[in-house]
Amino acid sequence: MYLPKEGKGMNDTARRHTRVTTLTDLPGPLLLLGAGRMGSAMLRGWLAAGMDPHRIVIQEPVPSGMLRELIERHGLVLNPPKEVLGRIAILVAAVKPQVMDEALAPLASLFAGRTPLVLSIAAGRTIASFKRHFGPATPVVRAMPNTPGAIGRGIAAFCASPEVTEEQKAIARALLAALGEVVEVPEEDQMDAVTAVSGSGPAYVFLLAECLEAAARAQGLPDAVATRLARATIAGAGALLAQSPESPADLREAVTSPGGTTAAALALLMQEGGGLCHLMRLAVEAAARRSRELAGEN
Repeated sequence: MYLPKEGKGMNDTARRHTRVTTLTDLPGPLLLLGAGRMGSAMLRGWLAAGMDPHRIVIQEPVPSGMLRELIERHGLVLNPPKEVLGRIAILVAAVKPQVMDEALAPLASLFAGRTPLVLSIAAGRTIASFKRHFGPATPVVRAMPNTPGAIGRGIAAFCASPEVTEEQKAIARALLAALGEVVEVPEEDQMDAVTAVSGSGPAYVFLLAECLEAAARAQGLPDAVATRLARATIAGAGALLAQSPESPADLREAVTSPGGTTAAALALLMQEGGGLCHLMRLAVEAAARRSRELAGEN
């Protein structure tokens, strides 16, 4: 069972309308359209949460070995016939953005006169792009998860079209919770910032690990030691941040003794007009700009 946590990501209206939804009481069959890394991660989470595998159908032209193993173990239906697709109540669109239109086109005629809930996790795909396929009354939830969702430690943000009911929002939250935390943003244009911060954010952290590892090697540490130190430091700091009630700034200050080694390093990383925060702002701006460009292309 998933109950959204209260916090900065949930406004007063969202708190008033919060529902508890389980994956065992969905309104009908669910189609997972695309079962790559993120789609398969959601599928594993749904099954682990007790979702009935007989209510899940999967459309994936090139299933991985891991997906085939899941299908065999749980009796899932892969690439179902049209009559099965025509009965679905929820469509989870998880194919790559550049092939989304091609994947959606055959489904449009099957949904004629019906409006299943559409949950998209495709970067840059707007709510309007789905309504062009399925009609203006289609309830669409646009979400952006991130790659730590593959181990259940991700975060997904979503926004919903006006047609989406509070019950349908609760369904979307429950489905996304298979990947980790879930927050709602009120406006679709905020999804570009979400994409730039949390969607692309893991890559920034991985780059930091790469840079820290390279710096360790440059100081004469053996490759294996440099790798272990960098990985464990990044992972441990992230775990501490996740569990601590203190702010990132407070945690940073707790490590930094005046005139010490950490202070010497931070003097470079935090220099005004050219430090890490300045570069991060530029990086997020670039990613958000590209997200807006992608949204305008579909």
